[in-house]
Amino acid sequence: MSIFSNLLGGKSNKPQAIPVLPADIYDAAALELRDIIAPAAIEIASGYIKIGDKIAKTYFTMSYPKFLTEGWLAPIINLDKIFDVSIHIAPINSAEIMKEFQKKVAEVQSQISANEKKGMVRDPELDIAYQNLENLRDSLQQAQEKMFTVGLYMTIYASNENELFKVENEIRSMLEAQMIYLKPALFQQEQGFITGAPLGIDDLGINTKLDTAPLSSFFPFISSELTDNKGILYGVNRQNAGLIIFDRFSMPNYNSVTFATSGAGKSYATKLEILRTLMFETEVIVIDPEREYESLAESVGGRYFNISLSSMHHINPFDVPIPGPDEAPSDVLRSNIIHLVGLFRIMLGGLSPEEDSIMDRAITETYALKDITANSDFTKAEPPLMSDFEMVLASMDGAGSLLERLRKYTRGTWAGFINQPTNVDINKKMVVFSIRDMEDELKAAAMYIITHFIWNAVRKNIKKRLLVVDEAWVMMQNEEAASFLFMLAKRGRKYFMGLATITQDVGDFVKSRYGIPIITNSSIQVLLKQSPTAIDTLQEVFHLTNEEKYTLLESGVGEGIFFAGLKHVAIKIISSYTEDQIVSSDPNQILKMKKAKADQLE
Repeated sequence: MSIFSNLLGGKSNKPQAIPVLPADIYDAAALELRDIIAPAAIEIASGYIKIGDKIAKTYFTMSYPKFLTEGWLAPIINLDKIFDVSIHIAPINSAEIMKEFQKKVAEVQSQISANEKKGMVRDPELDIAYQNLENLRDSLQQAQEKMFTVGLYMTIYASNENELFKVENEIRSMLEAQMIYLKPALFQQEQGFITGAPLGIDDLGINTKLDTAPLSSFFPFISSELTDNKGILYGVNRQNAGLIIFDRFSMPNYNSVTFATSGAGKSYATKLEILRTLMFETEVIVIDPEREYESLAESVGGRYFNISLSSMHHINPFDVPIPGPDEAPSDVLRSNIIHLVGLFRIMLGGLSPEEDSIMDRAITETYALKDITANSDFTKAEPPLMSDFEMVLASMDGAGSLLERLRKYTRGTWAGFINQPTNVDINKKMVVFSIRDMEDELKAAAMYIITHFIWNAVRKNIKKRLLVVDEAWVMMQNEEAASFLFMLAKRGRKYFMGLATITQDVGDFVKSRYGIPIITNSSIQVLLKQSPTAIDTLQEVFHLTNEEKYTLLESGVGEGIFFAGLKHVAIKIISSYTEDQIVSSDPNQILKMKKAKADQLE
């Protein structure tokens, strides 16, 4: 048991009290840790150690090439095999190594001089060796480099000798291709096993002297890690199977963008983030274009509003937000008027400069009808409706064209959309606004109205919030809507709100002059599987390497690249069974769950 004694320490020799009661005897006979983890038997042979039903064999590195390339150890580390890699590094006293260098330089110089006296042709290898020694000595003298003793050991595990032989050959061939040679620790397998254990003990002591530059190439962890002390699980690192745990609210801004082709899992990934975010006292508001978030809202006890022409849920765009403690009522009203002018640009298909001026004046007069002015206390005032605005506009000169275009929103088929008082309450942990049933012509305006309504609520009461805008390309097609979305991305942090924009149409998103600014103002960027038609645009925007480009093209559902600040890793979205049942968008799975629910009711 010498190995496990070394690993875990021997039993204490301190005198112990002799128990009398049966219960005390039982407690005193409790197993120690080493008794639990130690195998039933251990066999030490000349070329291996048999531990239980496994065979372990330790190897040491005996030689290296003249030059070591960066990341040479990474392919070994990433092998899908069971083995331990132990690197023992110890600094060498500079004074001692300088004496050795002086002696070695003298030997090489003497050899060069002897060859010259004999009239022999100059040996290039001797000249290079001399120059390298001189350069290294200068670096050591100037404290630019340091010398270390380095021992690299590998302990391979297998079920039998045949399997051990195969793994050994695979690792040997990979290293020998780089002129790095392994040798088994014959008759020293016990010492080798202890050396490979995470104890910091080098019982073999087979070392090579290396300076700082080649030693840095030993660093095996070349893949980025995104594992924070707090946050939610986004997925696993496809390179090293590490967990990607991150808190968006720890970043300089709380925004994110997600790009993926249809069916790549972008909505699935977003719903997973929402579900996990809700556990950390964060309110979530979603603008849902395809009614994908209804079941999620129902599962977490949230609210779901279906915004359409025939819907019972209405939002009055003339609602005025209550000024905050640090806001002047006049500034709040002015900002709201500007947003309304932007809304009318969307609704009426653009405004000329003259029409813009008329609209600004008409909105101001409409608010004045309800005693809402820059100098009044309008916190309890009843906001006007679209019909009130129509009446004011009808009394103004030069507003004929505007009035005709507006009437379809006040008297026509679209009157039920916005000519109603607000009856929507978002005082819930999760709120979803669906615009699936809204006519395509009105979707941009609907998303603008909803986001403006949400923004007013956010400014009124500062809380930790996440606003999710799915299929954001709809808003990006309109200049005013895109500008408002960009404003949310810039100002959301002040009110503790993160903006998550999701889209499959990369082209439409980046064509807008606000597309790139929204991306650059997003600390988190998620790129899932991409189509060949969009990948070139994406590569240019995100400065992807060719390898990353092909990674996105070849990724499966729920796979891609996760960017957080300056770090990025290859990600695979994972979920538990319960989470999958809640967030799945697979029609086949949804139908099965509905059938199962119906069967239970029967």
